[in-house]
Amino acid sequence: MKLFVSGRMGVFKQLSTKTSKDDRFIWMHVASLGEYEQGLPILEKIKSDYPSHKIALTFFSPSGYEVKKNTPIADIVVYLPMDTISNTKKFLDMVKPELAIFIKYEIWPNYLYELRQRNIPTVLVSAIFSNRQIFFKPFGGFMRNSLKTFSHFFVQDKNSKDLLSSIDFKNVTVSGDTRFDRVLEILQRDNYLDFMSEFKKDNHCLVAGSTWPQDEEILVNWINISSEQLKYVIAPHTIKEIHVERLKSSISKKSICFSKIKGEDLSNFDVIVIDTIGLLTKIYSYADIAYVGGAFETGLHNTLEPAVYGIPVVIGPKYNGFKEAEDLVEEKGIQVIANNKEFNELMKRFINDSDFRESTGKINSKYISKNIGATEQVMTYIESVL
Repeated sequence: MKLFVSGRMGVFKQLSTKTSKDDRFIWMHVASLGEYEQGLPILEKIKSDYPSHKIALTFFSPSGYEVKKNTPIADIVVYLPMDTISNTKKFLDMVKPELAIFIKYEIWPNYLYELRQRNIPTVLVSAIFSNRQIFFKPFGGFMRNSLKTFSHFFVQDKNSKDLLSSIDFKNVTVSGDTRFDRVLEILQRDNYLDFMSEFKKDNHCLVAGSTWPQDEEILVNWINISSEQLKYVIAPHTIKEIHVERLKSSISKKSICFSKIKGEDLSNFDVIVIDTIGLLTKIYSYADIAYVGGAFETGLHNTLEPAVYGIPVVIGPKYNGFKEAEDLVEEKGIQVIANNKEFNELMKRFINDSDFRESTGKINSKYISKNIGATEQVMTYIESVL
């Protein structure tokens, strides 16, 4: 909360030093890190296809801004000033965007109204709607009016299009989720990590990403009792020293934190705890099985990043509202566990039945391949308005 408040205090000062009257800006607004990942394929294409334009990127949440405030993809990265009439006018007077792109859920009535008053094309990308939202309630007239300010909607699924159609919006394209384009591009990168090659060698490896305490309790229980020949990487969501030390001390097998690996023969260790950020996407490339945390308490983290490598993914029980997880649970590429017993039985099957493990993983890679292309559709529209 302190970052949320203090970070916004200097926004207009930053803008005054980084904008000039001759700049041509394209503005993208995202809520946090997940929405940034959705917007990134579009930002990369804009940077490549429109070199005469600058990019302004705004975040709502400190958890996104603090991680990406120095990203080279944008010319300006700031918090979004709060959605007041005076802030919106001042922000738009300084940035003067020729196009505004909002990602997924971001609906800010004053900004949207002012964008429309200035005839600035405004699109909502990778949006997903449900009938639980206020737009579709009898008392939701004010927020429905906010939707009228969008020039075009690019939605993830047909249900979202049908819901918008039910309240008389026709300017809608079912484009899917730009994150599929983002994760597929990961396969084209160099994902080599020397410490992971030394650690894994010829063993199978379970990588558990973005874990929370309830996830870790289940993982550690299995690690401590299992006699299977398996290597483990745990990348907890919280990397505060007190949490990492508590996690490491709960593991009875030989374990080490990433920050302590220098000079060690990693092949002698069973578990690495990743106490830094920025490595998880590459680490997943070494996994034979992935566990993605968050589906016991706070909200499921990104399942597409491991799924793109064609490996099975395991999650907790609370995944409703995450479309890709819902789809892949139905197709059985993602397996759901609710307790220690279910996780242990599933792990034994994955380890002892290679056909099951490989066929489960293939479901995930095929699903991603058939859902790419959203970025291209959005860029075609952008070309028509710029």
